[in-house]
Amino acid sequence: MLTFSTLGPLCVRADGHDVTPTAPKVRQLLALLLARRNTVVPLPAIADELWSHRPPRSSTGTVQTYAYQLRRALPDEEGSPQGGRLTTHPQGYVLQVATGECDLDEFGLLTLKGQTALAEDDSTGAARILERALELWRGPLFADVTQGPTLRGYAMRLDELHLQAQEMRITAQLRLGRHRHVVGELKELACAYPLHEWFQGTLIIALERCGRRNEALQTYQRLREVLREELGLDPSPGLQRIRQHVLTDRISVADLDLLPG
Repeated sequence: MLTFSTLGPLCVRADGHDVTPTAPKVRQLLALLLARRNTVVPLPAIADELWSHRPPRSSTGTVQTYAYQLRRALPDEEGSPQGGRLTTHPQGYVLQVATGECDLDEFGLLTLKGQTALAEDDSTGAARILERALELWRGPLFADVTQGPTLRGYAMRLDELHLQAQEMRITAQLRLGRHRHVVGELKELACAYPLHEWFQGTLIIALERCGRRNEALQTYQRLREVLREELGLDPSPGLQRIRQHVLTDRISVADLDLLPG
């Protein structure tokens, strides 16, 4: 069985053996084809990715050479299309990836299931499913691949989905009363994303629910100072209401609905 791991360093395994291409441009081509798996990627789009919109005159022949090297690296399997996983079309190339072979697909499926469980008030199920989804991430998307314009945009989109999955899992944990369990993680996320009001506001709620009111108010004050210094703005009305709830001892998990997101 062939598997593709992209949520971190790029890795291709065939029956447990690492068959990942080592040449940088071939790895970049593979990453692009995985990002657009099961669809034809035109030659001009491949050239734009590999040479950042400045392809050489020989780009078509060079791409064909990279595709040949990639095709040789991917072993043929029973049931694969004629020509192997990587097939040539008049417009470009398509990489055939079946269900369950790529961690990107598994992450998307688990995230959708977790979102559904959360909407149905199954917080226990949502927390469990979303934990499995987040465990698939081994680092930044395509961490060891040179990224041109298309892959950079794709990585940014997947990073947003990663953050959304983290938000949903934390929401499920808070609904289950696991406030102390998420404080450490929220502190790390709040530090990494100092302007992210959802992480900051959720940290305030979790701290207050743990009986750490002073820390909760200090978190709000730091956010207020950063927003004013960086953007010339005050915290959102929802965050201001959360601060007031902290002061009046009326904070609850329902205050998550006040946060932007």
